[in-house]
Amino acid sequence: MLWLLSLASVLLACAVIGLGLKLRKRSTHLTYIHEKVSNILEQDTFERLLVFDSDVEVSRLLNDMNRLLEHAHLAKADHINQEKEMRNMLSNISHDLKTPLTVVLGYSETLLQSASLTDAERRVMTEKIQDKAQEVQRLIHSFFDLARLESGDRELELSRVNISELSRVKMLSFYELLTKLGLHVELDIPEKDVFVRANEEALDRVLDNLITNAMKYGADGKVLGISILHRKGEPVTIQVWDRGKGIPEKEHSRVFERMYTLEDSRNRMYQGSGLGLTITKRLVERMGGRIDVHSVPHQRTVFSFTLEEMQDHKV
Repeated sequence: MLWLLSLASVLLACAVIGLGLKLRKRSTHLTYIHEKVSNILEQDTFERLLVFDSDVEVSRLLNDMNRLLEHAHLAKADHINQEKEMRNMLSNISHDLKTPLTVVLGYSETLLQSASLTDAERRVMTEKIQDKAQEVQRLIHSFFDLARLESGDRELELSRVNISELSRVKMLSFYELLTKLGLHVELDIPEKDVFVRANEEALDRVLDNLITNAMKYGADGKVLGISILHRKGEPVTIQVWDRGKGIPEKEHSRVFERMYTLEDSRNRMYQGSGLGLTITKRLVERMGGRIDVHSVPHQRTVFSFTLEEMQDHKV
């Protein structure tokens, strides 16, 4: 009987010693975690924690903390990038506002101080003032439209929209400008009307922005087209394309950024704010679609976006 008690005492002692060693090791691990996390917070390094495989619970905790640190690092990087984009956007908007406002002030000062101007001269200056004032208004509207889209304040009511008819009407509305630029138009639209789930006003603006962009940067190719690709049961793809100088491949990922413009291609007739494609992307996404760009200079530059097909009147 005594030997059983002795054995039990030995086993108990071993268990206590084992538990003590385990607690000491865990204490060491927790001390490491505390010191490492404190160092990360003080130095803002976002480095990762060493994972100890010998302790399942601590290992799980460390893995969770590493995921949290990765998330925090990505969030901070995104915040820094957004701040940089915002500063660039405000700087560019200030520059774009300054140019037309300088013209407005110059002509208005001339009108006020030059009594010898003829009626014809005054009319020309007044028209220029109005044109530049409208340019400022368009820029301000674009800025606030983008702000509303990115904040989620603007709700888009989706319904059944005839993309075939809308594309034809939209291209027809540009007829005078297209003719002036000597652009040949190609429409590749199925004979049977195609309907998509969209907001008609937003979709009209998407087409407007993409056609304007094609005229701005692709007029030297002398061809501008709209294609609608449709297979039953699949999303509808709408393409606006041209054969102009195109977009360098390294720039493809940047064309939808705020205030991005190809400065060497900017045509004064269609000088824009650099917000058009960003707004276009946000609108397409708010309608449940996606937009991409592919460009081979002087062959085909195409902006493609997809939307859900609607065969009936259900939203």
